[in-house]
Amino acid sequence: MAVKFGGLSREFLFQVGALVVAVVIVHSLYTGVVRPNANEALEEQRIQLMEEPERSLDRSLWVIVMDPEQEVCFILLFWSLALMFDKGREVVSQRRQLGRDLVPVGRGQSILPEDARDYARAIEVLEPRQREGLYARALHTALQRFRATRNLHDVSESVESVCRAEHERMDSELGMVRYMAWAIPSIGFIGTVRGIGAALSMAHQAVEGDITGVTASLGTAFNSTLIALLLSIILMFVLYQLQQFQERLVLDTQSACDRNLLQFMQVR
Repeated sequence: MAVKFGGLSREFLFQVGALVVAVVIVHSLYTGVVRPNANEALEEQRIQLMEEPERSLDRSLWVIVMDPEQEVCFILLFWSLALMFDKGREVVSQRRQLGRDLVPVGRGQSILPEDARDYARAIEVLEPRQREGLYARALHTALQRFRATRNLHDVSESVESVCRAEHERMDSELGMVRYMAWAIPSIGFIGTVRGIGAALSMAHQAVEGDITGVTASLGTAFNSTLIALLLSIILMFVLYQLQQFQERLVLDTQSACDRNLLQFMQVR
């Protein structure tokens, strides 16, 4: 169950807070570092072209990332990374629980249906945050089902059901990150369209021999696409790593339930 503050869930508050922090940090860097350095690089290039018109100029990283589309892409990237960090921290916390002996069963002992209630109490006395962990919930559900049905097959299915529901929950909570993975390239393409449109509006200057405005606008178009695609590659890599981490948690939880509980259950 999600923790709530004033009717708002912790997850929602974290998302809003992470977005605000990402906007403040990235915009401050762009205002104080990126755009001043980009303007300085453009001025140096202008002077070099005036002195040596035939000289080929190196592309400056500051110029490549200076446009507003790139700034928005960086904001979305850092926001997504913060959301995934929070999900990863939750998985790490739940994995720690797999190493705990939540159902203390000695070697050679068996758990009978009438004993299930006593073992379930050991889980019920845990702190709320620990009790809501996947491993604790799976064990508690298994013990309750064993006490009610006295059927080991039903117990195994109950563990699988809890794990499946947790996997679907974790997968659904990554929906916002998946949206960002789609939005970042889309914003890059918006910059491309804007740059091409600006270049076309200066076509008359190119006809007259002045291609400076056209090349600058085309640079904007290609730079925004370049940065957006690179950032989306980074985001998708981290996203898939997190998904694998979550899937391993679910599989390891099922294995831990089989190893630490189900094999000790016995029906007379």
